This record gives sequence, C-alpha cells and structure tokens, in this order.
Amino acid sequence: MPKLKTRFVCQECGNSSPQWMGQCNQCKAWNSLVEETAVPVAASNQQHYAGAQTTLLSLADVSLTQKPRCSTGQSEFDHVLGGGLVKDSVVLIGGDPGVGKSTLMLQVLAQLSHKMPAIYVTGEESLQQVVMRAKRLKVDAEALQLLADTSLERILDQCRKAKPAVIVIDSIQTVGCAHVSAAPGSVSQLRECTARLVQYAKQEQVAIFLAGHVTKEGALAGPRVLEHMVDSVLYFEGRSDSRYRVIRAVKNRFGAVNEIGVFAMTDSGLKQVTNPSALFLSARGEARAGSVTMATWEGSRPLLIEVQALVDTCYGQSPKRVTVGLDTQRLSMLLAVLNRHAGIPMADQDVFVNAAGGLRVQETAADLAMVAAVVSSLKDRALPKDLIVFGELGLAGELRPVPCGFERLKEAVKQGMKTAIIPKANLPKEPIKGLNIIGIEQLQQLIDYFNAL
Repeated sequence: MPKLKTRFVCQECGNSSPQWMGQCNQCKAWNSLVEETAVPVAASNQQHYAGAQTTLLSLADVSLTQKPRCSTGQSEFDHVLGGGLVKDSVVLIGGDPGVGKSTLMLQVLAQLSHKMPAIYVTGEESLQQVVMRAKRLKVDAEALQLLADTSLERILDQCRKAKPAVIVIDSIQTVGCAHVSAAPGSVSQLRECTARLVQYAKQEQVAIFLAGHVTKEGALAGPRVLEHMVDSVLYFEGRSDSRYRVIRAVKNRFGAVNEIGVFAMTDSGLKQVTNPSALFLSARGEARAGSVTMATWEGSRPLLIEVQALVDTCYGQSPKRVTVGLDTQRLSMLLAVLNRHAGIPMADQDVFVNAAGGLRVQETAADLAMVAAVVSSLKDRALPKDLIVFGELGLAGELRPVPCGFERLKEAVKQGMKTAIIPKANLPKEPIKGLNIIGIEQLQQLIDYFNAL
C-alpha cells in the first residue's frame, strides 16, 4: 500500500502546509491549521458531467436550450432564484442559527413534493423532530421522503434508487465522505462533499439545496471555494429581535445578483411579503428630525426604506461614526464633503446613522439620504413625511445620477410620496403625475432647501 501523507489544512481558507504553523501563510488566521491525511482519488473515480463534450466545438455549433424553471410555490423565493428553480442547479443557503433556513426548506420542499419526487436529508435532527416541525408549521408533506444520514455515499445510493427531482441537504457541514480522513465540517470534507453533490446534480438533472453554517462574522463557514462551486448563494438577513427575514442572492448563475425576498416569521412558518416597501415604511410615525425616506435598488426592483440619523455633541477626544446597514467609511467621507462644500463642521459631533428595518444598503444612491438625515438631525428640523431622496454625492459636492431613477420614482408614487429631491441628471423626460420632482446639481442646493422649510 502507498504511504499515506499527512498535511495541515487551514480551516478558514483551505490552504495546505506540510507542517503545522501557528499562523496561516495565506489568510493570516491564527491556530487554524488542522492535520489531515491526504488520500489520492483514483482516476477511474473521476466522472464527467452529463452531456460533457470531449471534442472541441465552435461557439456557433453549441445548441442553446432554455433551462426549464419550476415554481417553488413561494413567489418571493422564486424572485430571489431568478424566476424559479432550475432543475440541475445547486443552491447554497447560509444564515445564523435559528434564522429560518430549515423552516423555509421544509415549506418549499413540501410544496414541491406534490409535483415531483423530493427528498429531505437531515444530518442535525432526527426524523421525529422533522415530523414535529412539519406538524407545527401545518404543511402538507405526506408525499415528502425523509432521510436521516451523514454518509455521502449512503445518501447518494438512496437518491439513485429513489430518483428525486429535488434534494435538500441540511446541513452540508454534517455530511462526510468515506475516503477523506478529516472530520465532517472540515475544509477537505466540505470541498469533497460539495464537489460530489454538484457532479450528481449535473449528471442526474437534480436540483439540490445545501444549508450551510455561518461564522461569527456572518460569512459562510468553510473555504470560499464552495461559493464558486455552486450555482447560487443565498444569505438570510435579519435581526434576532425582528420577525422579518430578508433572503439576498449574492451569487446566481441563472438570475440577477442582489435580488432579495422578504418574509415574516409567524407561528406557521415563513410568510412572504409581497409589498416590501410598505413593510419597511409601516413603522414610521409622524415626521421628525433626522428621518428621511430613500429609494434603493435591490436586484431588479426598487424599495423604499427609512434612513435615520442622530447627531449629538461629542464629549470625548474623537467623535464617533456609527452606521447600521450602511457604509461607515462612506459616512465619514460624506461628513468631510459637508464640511468642505457646505460649511457645516462635524468634527465635534457624534454621528449615528441607521437603515430602519434591518435592511443592508450597499449602493451609493444612499449618499443624499444620509446627508439629508444628518443635516435634519443637526438643525433639529423635520423633513416632510412624503419626501423621498436619492442620489450619489461626489467629493466636489456635485450630485451624480444613479441607475433606474425612473423606476424609483414610480415606486415612490405608489407609496404616496409627493416630493422627490434627486440628481438633475435623473430627471424624467416627462413629469410624473402626483409627484413634485426637484433636480439638484450641487450639495448647497439641498442646504438651501432645508433653510427654506
């Protein structure tokens, strides 16, 4: 028998080393190297995907066929997936413990089981626990097949016999492969099990959902290579003290990236929210200083959210810059622009900015909303409740246009907004009925609007 070689693999990035070291050379993580036995895989075990071509073809010779999609029964979940579930796709779903991953998967699989064979594989719960959760959620899952196992080989054998159309693995960290000596959940096991499942999905034209654990930083556990191997990566977002959950697509080979679906956690499971803008604005009361409504663009649709700011006198040596759901570095830049081009010094003020509702806003269109909320709080002057703002602010104090401005304005009209302050370059060619649109080019024009209130 060939001599087995050992190696030390980083559990953060997957980098291997011939000897143990206190710090990984690749990702600089401390005490993350674990000893594993490297077992070579025979070349005969390597298989091609279904339909793989072993000869060269020109681009014109490749036949293009539309991937058929199947509705999951949840329109918000279909929206995140890009219009429905593709039959040979592999979807990785991550989120904090208790956020609702297993609940959503059981609800979706129960509905799909009435149209196609479906298997729910659990490695963390017993079959009795799954049945108890199904009864608590009051889902009709009589046709759903259950399997409690953590061996990848036995799972694939059962799947080849049952020939399902969709499979849920809950979770991928509990599944282990026999010829990999590392413990389940390690980098080597995650990489090998995911590769085998992706290969099975492509060969048998089966859709697979993989539930994944997350680290304390909120990222999916295991090496980043897992996210490259699968077709779609979805993240659950939402605070533990809130009943609302947001599912965001950070990768999707069959649809738009950054699509979101909004759900509400109830006694009978996750319920989809068909009008997210009304949800995020539902808790807003009377007009008050430091609050403004903005239109953000998520995936392929606009959303209206409330941006709040609190400006207070700094009694320490260095002022605080704190954001929740927004970019802290960008807030610091915007405060410098306010000081330089609007004559509003903020060096002696603590600034706190929050995107209400728990939504995470990553686009630059939030610049104008953050500045408006900060100035409103500083001057203690409330903005009109039916006012909406969006736009990117440059370092020279100029307002830059943002994509999909007309669609944002149309969504604002639907939610009852009467006035909009936007970059002049985003002004629509024709006026929008019921909406007074103010186009500005410089930051000073926004300050003048405040002074005129």
